[in-house]
Amino acid sequence: MKQFNVPTTYRSQILGAIKSYRKKQDPRKQNFLPTELTLSGTKLFLPRHFGFCYGVENAIEIAFQTIHENRGRRIFMLGEMIHNPLVNQDLLDSGVQFLVDNAGKRLMDFSELTSNDIVIIPAFGTTVQIENELSEIGVELAKYNTTCPFVEKVWKRSHELGDRGYTLVIHGKYKHEETRATFSHAALTGPCVIVRNMEEATFLSEIIQGKRPVKDFYTFFDGKYSEGFDAERDLMRLGVVNQTTMLAEETSSIAQYLKGILVNVRGEDAFADTRDTLCYATNDNQTATQKLLDCDAQTAFVVGGFNSSNTIQLATILGKKYNVYFVRSAEDINENSVVTHLSMETLQPIQTEVDFSSSNFQSIVVTSGASCPDSVMDEVISKICEFRGEKEALHAAVEKLLSQD
Repeated sequence: MKQFNVPTTYRSQILGAIKSYRKKQDPRKQNFLPTELTLSGTKLFLPRHFGFCYGVENAIEIAFQTIHENRGRRIFMLGEMIHNPLVNQDLLDSGVQFLVDNAGKRLMDFSELTSNDIVIIPAFGTTVQIENELSEIGVELAKYNTTCPFVEKVWKRSHELGDRGYTLVIHGKYKHEETRATFSHAALTGPCVIVRNMEEATFLSEIIQGKRPVKDFYTFFDGKYSEGFDAERDLMRLGVVNQTTMLAEETSSIAQYLKGILVNVRGEDAFADTRDTLCYATNDNQTATQKLLDCDAQTAFVVGGFNSSNTIQLATILGKKYNVYFVRSAEDINENSVVTHLSMETLQPIQTEVDFSSSNFQSIVVTSGASCPDSVMDEVISKICEFRGEKEALHAAVEKLLSQD
Protein backbone atom coordinates (compact mmCIF):
# COMPACT_ATOMS: atom_id res chain seq x y z
CA MET A 1 0.00 0.00 0.00
CA LYS A 2 1.33 3.42 -0.95
CA GLN A 3 2.54 5.67 1.87
CA PHE A 4 1.18 9.20 1.53
CA ASN A 5 2.82 12.45 2.56
CA VAL A 6 0.16 14.21 4.65
CA PRO A 7 0.76 16.90 7.30
CA THR A 8 2.30 15.41 10.44
CA THR A 9 -0.29 17.29 12.50
CA TYR A 10 -2.85 14.77 11.23
CA ARG A 11 -0.88 11.80 12.59
CA SER A 12 -1.06 10.26 16.05
CA GLN A 13 1.91 8.52 17.62
CA ILE A 14 -0.34 6.33 19.75
CA LEU A 15 -2.88 5.36 17.07
CA GLY A 16 -0.17 5.07 14.43
CA ALA A 17 1.68 2.58 16.64
CA ILE A 18 -1.52 0.58 17.22
CA LYS A 19 -2.28 0.48 13.48
CA SER A 20 1.28 -0.64 12.69
CA TYR A 21 1.05 -3.33 15.37
CA ARG A 22 -2.25 -4.66 14.02
CA LYS A 23 -0.96 -4.57 10.44
CA LYS A 24 2.14 -6.53 11.39
CA GLN A 25 0.06 -9.11 13.25
CA ASP A 26 -2.53 -9.33 10.46
CA PRO A 27 -1.01 -8.19 7.13
CA ARG A 28 -3.83 -9.74 5.07
CA LYS A 29 -6.54 -7.97 7.10
CA GLN A 30 -8.42 -11.16 7.91
CA ASN A 31 -8.83 -10.44 11.63
CA PHE A 32 -11.51 -7.80 12.21
CA LEU A 33 -11.59 -8.16 15.99
CA PRO A 34 -11.10 -4.85 17.83
CA THR A 35 -8.06 -3.75 19.80
CA GLU A 36 -8.69 -3.78 23.55
CA LEU A 37 -6.81 -1.41 25.84
CA THR A 38 -7.20 -2.16 29.55
CA LEU A 39 -6.50 0.86 31.73
CA SER A 40 -6.75 1.06 35.53
CA GLY A 41 -10.53 1.38 35.68
CA THR A 42 -11.46 1.76 32.03
CA LYS A 43 -11.50 -0.39 28.92
CA LEU A 44 -11.20 1.10 25.47
CA PHE A 45 -12.12 -0.78 22.31
CA LEU A 46 -10.78 0.44 18.96
CA PRO A 47 -11.81 -1.11 15.63
CA ARG A 48 -9.36 -2.91 13.34
CA HIS A 49 -9.85 -0.14 10.76
CA PHE A 50 -10.61 3.54 11.31
CA GLY A 51 -9.55 6.99 10.13
CA PHE A 52 -8.13 8.11 6.79
CA CYS A 53 -8.76 5.84 3.83
CA TYR A 54 -6.65 5.64 0.65
CA GLY A 55 -8.76 8.15 -1.26
CA VAL A 56 -8.67 10.74 1.53
CA GLU A 57 -4.90 10.52 2.04
CA ASN A 58 -4.38 10.76 -1.71
CA ALA A 59 -6.54 13.91 -1.89
CA ILE A 60 -4.84 15.56 1.08
CA GLU A 61 -1.36 14.84 -0.30
CA ILE A 62 -2.20 16.35 -3.70
CA ALA A 63 -3.88 19.40 -2.16
CA PHE A 64 -1.07 20.37 0.20
CA GLN A 65 1.61 19.58 -2.37
CA THR A 66 -0.22 21.86 -4.82
CA ILE A 67 -0.25 24.67 -2.25
CA HIS A 68 3.45 24.21 -1.51
CA GLU A 69 4.49 24.21 -5.17
CA ASN A 70 2.35 27.14 -6.33
CA ARG A 71 3.00 30.05 -3.99
CA GLY A 72 1.64 33.25 -5.49
CA ARG A 73 -0.98 31.60 -7.69
CA ARG A 74 -4.68 31.61 -6.93
CA ILE A 75 -5.81 28.17 -5.77
CA PHE A 76 -9.46 27.16 -5.64
CA MET A 77 -11.34 24.03 -4.67
CA LEU A 78 -14.64 22.76 -6.04
CA GLY A 79 -16.17 22.54 -2.57
CA GLU A 80 -14.84 20.88 0.57
CA MET A 81 -11.84 18.60 0.02
CA ILE A 82 -13.38 16.03 2.36
CA HIS A 83 -16.07 16.27 5.02
CA ASN A 84 -13.83 17.18 7.93
CA PRO A 85 -13.86 20.68 9.45
CA LEU A 86 -10.20 20.66 10.56
CA VAL A 87 -8.81 19.69 7.15
CA ASN A 88 -11.01 22.16 5.28
CA GLN A 89 -10.10 24.98 7.67
CA ASP A 90 -6.41 24.18 7.20
CA LEU A 91 -6.89 24.54 3.45
CA LEU A 92 -8.70 27.86 3.88
CA ASP A 93 -5.95 29.07 6.22
CA SER A 94 -3.43 28.16 3.50
CA GLY A 95 -5.14 30.55 1.09
CA VAL A 96 -7.34 28.10 -0.80
CA GLN A 97 -10.76 29.44 -1.80
CA PHE A 98 -13.87 27.29 -2.22
CA LEU A 99 -15.86 27.76 -5.44
CA VAL A 100 -18.94 25.72 -4.51
CA ASP A 101 -20.69 24.90 -1.22
CA ASN A 102 -21.88 21.45 -0.13
CA ALA A 103 -25.28 21.94 -1.76
CA GLY A 104 -23.72 22.81 -5.12
CA LYS A 105 -24.34 26.56 -4.87
CA ARG A 106 -21.59 28.60 -6.51
CA LEU A 107 -19.74 30.92 -4.17
CA MET A 108 -18.00 32.67 -7.05
CA ASP A 109 -18.82 33.24 -10.70
CA PHE A 110 -16.64 30.92 -12.81
CA SER A 111 -16.21 33.75 -15.32
CA GLU A 112 -13.81 35.33 -12.84
CA LEU A 113 -11.42 32.40 -13.24
CA THR A 114 -8.47 32.44 -15.66
CA SER A 115 -6.34 29.77 -17.25
CA ASN A 116 -3.57 30.64 -14.77
CA ASP A 117 -5.72 29.71 -11.79
CA ILE A 118 -5.51 26.31 -10.13
CA VAL A 119 -8.76 24.47 -9.43
CA ILE A 120 -8.53 21.32 -7.32
CA ILE A 121 -11.22 18.69 -7.82
CA PRO A 122 -12.06 17.22 -4.38
CA ALA A 123 -12.10 13.56 -3.40
CA PHE A 124 -15.83 13.31 -4.18
CA GLY A 125 -15.20 14.23 -7.83
CA THR A 126 -17.33 16.72 -9.72
CA THR A 127 -19.92 16.80 -12.48
CA VAL A 128 -19.19 16.53 -16.19
CA GLN A 129 -20.83 19.92 -16.69
CA ILE A 130 -18.42 21.66 -14.31
CA GLU A 131 -15.42 19.86 -15.83
CA ASN A 132 -16.44 21.06 -19.30
CA GLU A 133 -17.04 24.60 -18.11
CA LEU A 134 -13.61 24.83 -16.48
CA SER A 135 -11.90 23.25 -19.48
CA GLU A 136 -13.42 25.89 -21.76
CA ILE A 137 -11.84 28.57 -19.56
CA GLY A 138 -8.51 26.82 -19.99
CA VAL A 139 -8.14 25.61 -16.40
CA GLU A 140 -5.90 22.53 -16.12
CA LEU A 141 -7.83 19.79 -14.35
CA ALA A 142 -5.97 16.50 -14.68
CA LYS A 143 -2.94 17.53 -12.60
CA TYR A 144 -5.07 18.73 -9.69
CA ASN A 145 -7.76 16.05 -9.73
CA THR A 146 -8.02 14.33 -6.32
CA THR A 147 -11.11 12.26 -7.15
CA CYS A 148 -10.97 9.02 -5.18
CA PRO A 149 -9.89 6.10 -7.42
CA PHE A 150 -12.76 4.03 -6.07
CA VAL A 151 -15.28 6.69 -7.04
CA GLU A 152 -13.77 6.68 -10.52
CA LYS A 153 -14.13 2.89 -10.54
CA VAL A 154 -17.88 3.33 -10.01
CA TRP A 155 -17.97 5.78 -12.93
CA LYS A 156 -16.12 3.35 -15.20
CA ARG A 157 -18.46 0.50 -14.31
CA SER A 158 -21.45 2.79 -14.86
CA HIS A 159 -20.22 3.59 -18.36
CA GLU A 160 -19.73 -0.09 -19.15
CA LEU A 161 -23.25 -0.95 -18.01
CA GLY A 162 -24.75 2.01 -19.84
CA ASP A 163 -23.05 0.90 -23.05
CA ARG A 164 -24.58 -2.56 -22.56
CA GLY A 165 -28.09 -1.15 -22.27
CA TYR A 166 -28.52 -1.20 -18.49
CA THR A 167 -30.14 1.57 -16.49
CA LEU A 168 -28.13 2.57 -13.41
CA VAL A 169 -29.74 2.68 -9.99
CA ILE A 170 -27.45 4.81 -7.82
CA HIS A 171 -27.77 4.15 -4.09
CA GLY A 172 -26.95 7.48 -2.48
CA LYS A 173 -28.03 10.83 -1.12
CA TYR A 174 -29.01 12.83 -4.17
CA LYS A 175 -27.69 16.12 -2.72
CA HIS A 176 -24.30 14.65 -1.78
CA GLU A 177 -21.34 15.86 -3.86
CA GLU A 178 -20.23 12.35 -4.80
CA THR A 179 -23.71 11.24 -5.82
CA ARG A 180 -24.19 14.36 -7.97
CA ALA A 181 -20.87 13.60 -9.66
CA THR A 182 -21.63 9.91 -10.19
CA PHE A 183 -25.10 10.74 -11.53
CA SER A 184 -23.58 13.19 -14.01
CA HIS A 185 -20.98 10.71 -15.27
CA ALA A 186 -23.39 7.76 -15.41
CA ALA A 187 -25.88 9.80 -17.45
CA LEU A 188 -23.30 10.14 -20.24
CA THR A 189 -23.90 6.58 -21.40
CA GLY A 190 -27.34 5.66 -20.18
CA PRO A 191 -30.39 6.45 -18.06
CA CYS A 192 -30.00 6.53 -14.29
CA VAL A 193 -32.04 7.13 -11.15
CA ILE A 194 -31.01 7.78 -7.54
CA VAL A 195 -32.54 5.80 -4.66
CA ARG A 196 -31.85 6.74 -1.04
CA ASN A 197 -32.84 3.56 0.77
CA MET A 198 -34.81 0.32 0.66
CA GLU A 199 -38.09 2.21 0.95
CA GLU A 200 -37.36 4.03 -2.32
CA ALA A 201 -36.12 0.81 -3.92
CA THR A 202 -39.42 -0.84 -2.96
CA PHE A 203 -41.36 2.01 -4.58
CA LEU A 204 -39.26 1.54 -7.74
CA SER A 205 -40.00 -2.19 -7.73
CA GLU A 206 -43.74 -1.50 -7.57
CA ILE A 207 -43.41 0.58 -10.75
CA ILE A 208 -41.50 -2.27 -12.40
CA GLN A 209 -44.13 -4.84 -11.38
CA GLY A 210 -47.01 -2.66 -12.53
CA LYS A 211 -48.38 -2.28 -9.00
CA ARG A 212 -48.19 1.49 -9.39
CA PRO A 213 -48.88 3.60 -12.48
CA VAL A 214 -45.79 4.69 -14.42
CA LYS A 215 -46.63 8.35 -13.88
CA ASP A 216 -45.93 7.90 -10.15
CA PHE A 217 -42.26 7.34 -10.99
CA TYR A 218 -41.82 10.90 -12.21
CA THR A 219 -43.50 12.39 -9.15
CA PHE A 220 -41.74 10.25 -6.55
CA PHE A 221 -38.27 10.51 -8.12
CA ASP A 222 -38.60 14.11 -9.26
CA GLY A 223 -35.11 15.59 -9.72
CA LYS A 224 -33.48 12.18 -9.23
CA TYR A 225 -33.60 10.71 -12.74
CA SER A 226 -31.62 11.55 -15.86
CA GLU A 227 -32.90 13.71 -18.68
CA GLY A 228 -35.17 11.86 -21.09
CA PHE A 229 -35.80 8.98 -18.69
CA ASP A 230 -38.64 6.77 -19.93
CA ALA A 231 -39.94 4.66 -17.04
CA GLU A 232 -41.65 2.18 -19.37
CA ARG A 233 -38.52 1.69 -21.48
CA ASP A 234 -35.68 2.24 -18.99
CA LEU A 235 -36.70 -0.07 -16.14
CA MET A 236 -36.30 -3.26 -18.17
CA ARG A 237 -32.63 -3.96 -17.24
CA LEU A 238 -30.90 -2.57 -14.14
CA GLY A 239 -27.57 -2.45 -12.37
CA VAL A 240 -26.92 -0.96 -8.91
CA VAL A 241 -23.90 1.16 -7.96
CA ASN A 242 -23.47 3.35 -4.92
CA GLN A 243 -22.18 6.47 -3.30
CA THR A 244 -19.10 4.83 -1.80
CA THR A 245 -19.79 6.11 1.72
CA MET A 246 -23.22 4.49 2.09
CA LEU A 247 -23.76 1.37 4.17
CA ALA A 248 -22.35 -1.43 2.02
CA GLU A 249 -24.82 -3.96 3.42
CA GLU A 250 -27.69 -1.64 2.50
CA THR A 251 -26.39 -1.34 -1.08
CA SER A 252 -26.11 -5.13 -1.25
CA SER A 253 -29.63 -5.56 0.14
CA ILE A 254 -31.08 -3.12 -2.39
CA ALA A 255 -29.23 -4.86 -5.23
CA GLN A 256 -30.38 -8.32 -4.15
CA TYR A 257 -33.95 -7.12 -3.72
CA LEU A 258 -34.12 -5.48 -7.15
CA LYS A 259 -32.39 -8.48 -8.72
CA GLY A 260 -35.12 -10.77 -7.36
CA ILE A 261 -37.82 -8.52 -8.78
CA LEU A 262 -36.14 -8.05 -12.18
CA VAL A 263 -35.25 -11.71 -12.70
CA ASN A 264 -38.80 -12.72 -11.84
CA VAL A 265 -40.39 -10.14 -14.14
CA ARG A 266 -37.84 -9.82 -16.97
CA GLY A 267 -35.50 -12.84 -16.81
CA GLU A 268 -31.90 -13.61 -15.79
CA ASP A 269 -30.28 -11.05 -18.10
CA ALA A 270 -32.29 -8.19 -16.62
CA PHE A 271 -29.88 -7.51 -13.74
CA ALA A 272 -26.13 -6.81 -13.79
CA ASP A 273 -23.76 -7.96 -11.04
CA THR A 274 -22.06 -4.85 -9.65
CA ARG A 275 -20.59 -6.20 -6.38
CA ASP A 276 -17.13 -5.28 -7.64
CA THR A 277 -17.93 -1.55 -7.32
CA LEU A 278 -18.25 -1.55 -3.51
CA CYS A 279 -15.37 0.42 -1.94
CA TYR A 280 -12.97 -1.85 -0.04
CA ALA A 281 -12.23 0.84 2.57
CA THR A 282 -15.93 1.37 3.27
CA ASN A 283 -16.38 -2.39 3.57
CA ASP A 284 -13.40 -2.76 5.92
CA ASN A 285 -14.40 0.14 8.16
CA GLN A 286 -18.01 -0.96 8.39
CA THR A 287 -17.10 -4.62 8.99
CA ALA A 288 -14.67 -3.58 11.73
CA THR A 289 -17.36 -1.38 13.25
CA GLN A 290 -19.84 -4.27 13.20
CA LYS A 291 -17.32 -6.28 15.24
CA LEU A 292 -17.38 -3.56 17.91
CA LEU A 293 -20.98 -4.57 18.64
CA ASP A 294 -19.60 -7.76 20.24
CA CYS A 295 -17.68 -5.77 22.86
CA ASP A 296 -18.81 -5.62 26.47
CA ALA A 297 -19.22 -1.84 26.49
CA GLN A 298 -21.87 0.72 27.33
CA THR A 299 -20.89 3.82 25.36
CA ALA A 300 -19.45 4.69 21.96
CA PHE A 301 -17.69 7.80 20.70
CA VAL A 302 -17.60 8.35 16.94
CA VAL A 303 -15.31 11.12 15.68
CA GLY A 304 -15.70 13.00 12.41
CA GLY A 305 -17.40 15.81 10.54
CA PHE A 306 -21.13 16.11 11.14
CA ASN A 307 -21.68 16.20 7.35
CA SER A 308 -19.55 13.10 6.76
CA SER A 309 -21.74 10.39 5.26
CA ASN A 310 -19.36 7.52 6.00
CA THR A 311 -19.05 8.63 9.64
CA ILE A 312 -22.83 8.80 10.00
CA GLN A 313 -22.97 5.18 8.84
CA LEU A 314 -20.51 4.14 11.56
CA ALA A 315 -22.59 5.94 14.19
CA THR A 316 -25.72 4.25 12.83
CA ILE A 317 -24.13 0.82 13.18
CA LEU A 318 -22.97 1.46 16.75
CA GLY A 319 -26.34 2.96 17.67
CA LYS A 320 -27.82 -0.55 17.39
CA LYS A 321 -26.30 -1.32 20.80
CA TYR A 322 -24.57 1.66 22.41
CA ASN A 323 -25.32 5.15 23.55
CA VAL A 324 -23.44 7.02 20.81
CA TYR A 325 -21.72 10.39 21.08
CA PHE A 326 -20.84 11.56 17.56
CA VAL A 327 -18.37 14.44 18.04
CA ARG A 328 -16.22 16.48 15.65
CA SER A 329 -13.22 16.83 17.96
CA ALA A 330 -12.14 17.04 21.59
CA GLU A 331 -13.43 20.62 21.61
CA ASP A 332 -16.95 19.16 21.61
CA ILE A 333 -16.23 17.79 25.10
CA ASN A 334 -15.93 20.84 27.35
CA GLU A 335 -14.44 21.18 30.81
CA ASN A 336 -17.89 20.98 32.43
CA SER A 337 -18.43 17.54 30.91
CA VAL A 338 -21.00 18.85 28.45
CA VAL A 339 -20.73 16.99 25.14
CA THR A 340 -21.83 18.61 21.88
CA HIS A 341 -22.75 15.74 19.58
CA LEU A 342 -24.87 14.92 16.54
CA SER A 343 -28.32 13.55 17.27
CA MET A 344 -28.82 10.50 15.08
CA GLU A 345 -32.58 11.09 15.13
CA THR A 346 -32.57 14.67 13.85
CA LEU A 347 -28.99 14.89 12.45
CA GLN A 348 -28.68 18.18 14.33
CA PRO A 349 -26.12 19.07 17.04
CA ILE A 350 -27.33 18.73 20.62
CA GLN A 351 -25.66 19.12 24.01
CA THR A 352 -25.68 16.51 26.75
CA GLU A 353 -24.21 16.76 30.24
CA VAL A 354 -22.44 13.51 31.09
CA ASP A 355 -20.78 12.01 34.16
CA PHE A 356 -17.55 10.45 32.94
CA SER A 357 -16.95 8.89 36.35
CA SER A 358 -20.10 6.77 36.07
CA SER A 359 -20.21 3.08 35.19
CA ASN A 360 -21.51 4.02 31.73
CA PHE A 361 -17.96 5.04 30.84
CA GLN A 362 -16.05 2.09 32.25
CA SER A 363 -16.00 0.39 28.83
CA ILE A 364 -15.99 2.64 25.79
CA VAL A 365 -15.90 2.01 22.06
CA VAL A 366 -14.10 4.69 20.01
CA THR A 367 -13.81 5.01 16.24
CA SER A 368 -13.54 7.67 13.54
CA GLY A 369 -14.65 8.24 9.98
CA ALA A 370 -12.56 7.91 6.83
CA SER A 371 -12.05 11.67 6.62
CA CYS A 372 -10.97 12.14 10.26
CA PRO A 373 -7.26 12.64 11.11
CA ASP A 374 -5.91 10.21 13.70
CA SER A 375 -4.69 13.20 15.71
CA VAL A 376 -8.31 14.30 16.23
CA MET A 377 -9.40 10.85 17.44
CA ASP A 378 -6.30 10.75 19.68
CA GLU A 379 -7.32 14.02 21.32
CA VAL A 380 -10.85 12.72 21.96
CA ILE A 381 -9.49 9.56 23.60
CA SER A 382 -7.07 11.63 25.69
CA LYS A 383 -9.88 13.94 26.81
CA ILE A 384 -12.04 11.01 27.89
CA CYS A 385 -9.13 9.45 29.77
CA GLU A 386 -8.34 12.78 31.40
CA PHE A 387 -11.90 13.05 32.74
CA ARG A 388 -11.60 9.52 34.11
CA GLY A 389 -8.15 10.13 35.61
CA GLU A 390 -6.64 7.57 33.24
CA LYS A 391 -4.25 9.61 31.11
CA GLU A 392 -1.08 7.91 32.37
CA ALA A 393 -2.80 4.53 32.33
CA LEU A 394 -3.59 5.02 28.64
CA HIS A 395 0.08 5.23 27.69
CA ALA A 396 0.89 2.24 29.89
CA ALA A 397 -1.87 0.19 28.23
CA VAL A 398 -0.56 1.02 24.76
CA GLU A 399 2.99 0.10 25.77
CA LYS A 400 1.74 -3.19 27.17
CA LEU A 401 -0.09 -3.96 23.91
CA LEU A 402 2.95 -3.20 21.77
CA SER A 403 5.23 -5.27 24.03
CA GLN A 404 3.25 -8.37 23.06
CA ASP A 405 4.85 -8.18 19.62
